[in-house]
Amino acid sequence: MANLAEFLAETAAERPEGAALRVGAEVITYAELDRLSAQAATLLRTEGLRTGDRVALMLPNVPEFVVLYYAILRAGGIVVPMNPLLKEREVEYHLRDSGAVLAFEWHRAPGEGAQGAAAAGVRHIVVEPAAFAAELGPLEPQHGIAPVSGDDIAVLLYTSGTTGRPKGASLTHAGLRHNTEVNVVHVQRVTSDDVIVGCLPLFHIFGQVCTMSVAVFSGATLVLVPRFEPQAVLDAIAASRATLFEGVPTMYAALLQHPGAGDADVSTLRMCVSGGASLPVEVLHGFERRFGCMVLEGFGMSETSPVVSFNHPDRPRKPGSIGTPIRDVEVRLLDDAGQDVAPGEVGELAVRGPNVMKGYWNRPEETAAVLPDGWLRSGDLARRDEDGYLYIVDRKKDLIIRGGYNVYPREIEEVLHEHPDVALAAVVGVPHERLGEEVAAAVVLRAGAQAGPAELQEYVRERVAAYKYPRQVWLVDALPVGPSGKILKREITAPAAEGAPRTR
Repeated sequence: MANLAEFLAETAAERPEGAALRVGAEVITYAELDRLSAQAATLLRTEGLRTGDRVALMLPNVPEFVVLYYAILRAGGIVVPMNPLLKEREVEYHLRDSGAVLAFEWHRAPGEGAQGAAAAGVRHIVVEPAAFAAELGPLEPQHGIAPVSGDDIAVLLYTSGTTGRPKGASLTHAGLRHNTEVNVVHVQRVTSDDVIVGCLPLFHIFGQVCTMSVAVFSGATLVLVPRFEPQAVLDAIAASRATLFEGVPTMYAALLQHPGAGDADVSTLRMCVSGGASLPVEVLHGFERRFGCMVLEGFGMSETSPVVSFNHPDRPRKPGSIGTPIRDVEVRLLDDAGQDVAPGEVGELAVRGPNVMKGYWNRPEETAAVLPDGWLRSGDLARRDEDGYLYIVDRKKDLIIRGGYNVYPREIEEVLHEHPDVALAAVVGVPHERLGEEVAAAVVLRAGAQAGPAELQEYVRERVAAYKYPRQVWLVDALPVGPSGKILKREITAPAAEGAPRTR
């Protein structure tokens, strides 16, 4: 069989008393997690779940997410992970678009899920830990795991919608299984002795595969942190003697700048993994100096289950690079005509391999647009060096064309991050009557820093070509971020005059 739920059943059989999940002082063993999942699968069957039915999960990083995720798969359903902070109209859209038959919502949510489910005509169940445990208690665990083919959809993961309304990426059992196994065996080298800090949201593909699925497959322990807060993460690392931390660049910046970072006991960490967006090189070096742990950067997408490339631990690491493709995955860099670019030149990164999605749910035209020939067009611009290492230059849609010259925001952001007063920076293009676009930058300063816009502008001007430096720089208290911690450039708008910036 190819069902992804086999990971849990097999690990529970091999090490039943091993710690699967930790939340504070609470520990759930693999035997307990497998039993709860099997009981929840019975619950789903009593609710009328049939093979191929979609079930929405609107839960934060809590044990019930893991229980229900594997229960849905075990029962032959398709998991539709959703951000528990979605509003009524967003919930209704996701449920209608996916054709979900059932939705689970965390009890502390404000009821938006209930209202959205009612509008979509979908059965809605509130998950409160004590009540949920009481409901599962008398149920007979479902024996066996629903047979599926590797090409069957396991997860319907909705993209962030940066280019329109969210689309459901159809991720298969085989694709998710491949990515999990490669991560465990060849990339992160995870064993049952590892303890992984799970502060990445499980409803997002990075956390779902690279922490949860990797832990379950390897028999490692997953320490669930319901919400990313620097001190909570540092405390979790120390208390659990964590060996692996995985996060997005904004998390690394926040941990690096946290006042308690210097006192935290992170001596057990053997590896840190960064993904989701480009990690500024200065943040990488600063984090490694402060925490004494190597950070390995990779690249992935929702549509690729997610990992495409990685700085492999058995090969030389190149800071700033997303490494080389993982096993069985191919990468090409293409020009606008779909032809391979020369080495060292910039092209759109295209991916082919077992990890690539089947397509967007019920969207054949949009699927054809990104998968015209079996190669997934990522929308990311990259270059490849002489050793085959890949470097993300920028998102294709973020490219700034200033008077006919291409300006890659990431290059300018890297320079800004080299300034000692800069904590975070986002470079965007703003409309310009004569040039088409102008370069602009929103900057968050480190605590107590005094640098002003003019100083930052001059700092960059001295280090890049004249057409690249930002003509407009403004300071903000924070940059808008999405649920996975990525900076949302689409929500950044330059101020029309002196004063605070607007957001769309």
